[in-house]
Amino acid sequence: MTRTTTWTPASATGVWSLLGAATAEAVSHGRPGWIGLDAQHGFHDDQSVRDTLHAVTGVDVLVRVRSLDAGEIGRALDAGARGVVVPMVESAQDAARAAAAVRYPPAGSRSWGPFAPYWGRPEVGAEEADRQVVCGVMVETRLGLDHVGEIAATPGVDMVFVGPYDLALSLGTALDDLLAGDGGELRSIVSACRANDVIPGVYAGSPARARQLAEMGFEVLAARSDRDLLIDGVASLGRNVSRT
Repeated sequence: MTRTTTWTPASATGVWSLLGAATAEAVSHGRPGWIGLDAQHGFHDDQSVRDTLHAVTGVDVLVRVRSLDAGEIGRALDAGARGVVVPMVESAQDAARAAAAVRYPPAGSRSWGPFAPYWGRPEVGAEEADRQVVCGVMVETRLGLDHVGEIAATPGVDMVFVGPYDLALSLGTALDDLLAGDGGELRSIVSACRANDVIPGVYAGSPARARQLAEMGFEVLAARSDRDLLIDGVASLGRNVSRT
């Protein structure tokens, strides 16, 4: 067993935040199971992550950092993120570096410096912070898929989060083909997670795809992005007004 976190999301269904702090704060009022801030491909930068985590309460926030960088990981956690999602993890060595970066010594190598006191919030001690934090690592390449058993077995890894778009690109296939049939590659990731008591997570992007992936066994799903929810809402508004 490698999972050490006490984290259980309010629900499996989360929202992926691309557009920045104001939109992420608005999303939080809808009380999704969790929110993922995309600092790799979205508009979130260090300032936006801090602004979001200062504003949002009552919803767990994870941050996809730009890379496997201990400084970036620590910075997101200091700002109040419940956990991080680390992209392009391809080996047990990568996974071990991520796991060390999210926890304080002696379990890891994270440096002390939480922002909570500056914001008038209670400071959590190192041991409790280590229990609460979520270390998510992304499997999104052929090499990562080949080593998913070792990655999931790495002590301190709490979640293996799949990036299906990049995984499909790396495998030389289309996303629809990756999801077609029995979804063998994706199911193998779920199996590796279950064998090691690690949470299987995935970016779905749509409710229909989230249902399909949940049926495969994924437990934490980014069901829609804030950008797409905004588009959906405007389209729905137009349809509703046109009926009146």
